[in-house]
Amino acid sequence: MVKIIADSCCDLSPELLEKYNIEIIPLNVLVNNQNYLDGVELSPEQLFEAVKTSGELPKTSAPSVAAYTQIFEKYPDFIYICISSKLSASFQSATIALDSLSNVNGVIIDSLNLSTGIGLLVLKAAELAQQDKSLAEITTVVTELVPKVNASFVIDTLDYLYMGGRCSSMEHVIGSILKIRPVIEVRKDGTLGVREKVSGSRKKGLSALLDNFSKNKDSIDPSLVFITHTVCIADALFLKTEIDKILKVKEICITDAGATIASHCGPNTIGILFLSK
Repeated sequence: MVKIIADSCCDLSPELLEKYNIEIIPLNVLVNNQNYLDGVELSPEQLFEAVKTSGELPKTSAPSVAAYTQIFEKYPDFIYICISSKLSASFQSATIALDSLSNVNGVIIDSLNLSTGIGLLVLKAAELAQQDKSLAEITTVVTELVPKVNASFVIDTLDYLYMGGRCSSMEHVIGSILKIRPVIEVRKDGTLGVREKVSGSRKKGLSALLDNFSKNKDSIDPSLVFITHTVCIADALFLKTEIDKILKVKEICITDAGATIASHCGPNTIGILFLSK
């Protein structure tokens, strides 16, 4: 059977990983000059507390080539689905590792996405693997799904974007005063962009996510929708209730974002992720 491998940015729950026998390669998160393995040694709650104490933004990095090699050489046939190559060096490091191995039959798929946007692809691949589909068959299906992933998040605070150099000091000050919450989307080329800026209450930010979902409801694959968040479960449950009113979805899965995603977006970030038909 083809082994399905993903990195920790896929933000799938331990239950889903176990159910589908998915192997995870953790990214690295550097906090206060201490390196941690995402999902293994550091939770978002611990990360946010460390940032609050130190005032320093964490840094993230891709797994080493050696880490990839150690995993890849265990499986004669595998597919590795990674975070967007526009957002991380994971794809590059994995490619170097695969090229160094002559006794494995592996494929690396650039998800051009993040979080459970990757997770949607990983689960589809794992389902096909459990049906004993071939490496080529799974690769074809997943590759065709890559541009069909839709991922957008509302960010509650500009602090992390500012500390990470992703917005200017003036934008940070003005945005904080006006309570501006950007809605970030993953573009089809794998980069991130601001779809809209919502000012005012947090509820308006959540409404922006729901408005986008409602606008696209006729083209949404209703089999699975993810709601992924950084320590704001009440909002996730609210979105789940509202999505149920918009579209009959077979499964709405709420997941916690890992420390890698949390490092860049901060607390109380929440997103809706789905596949188009």
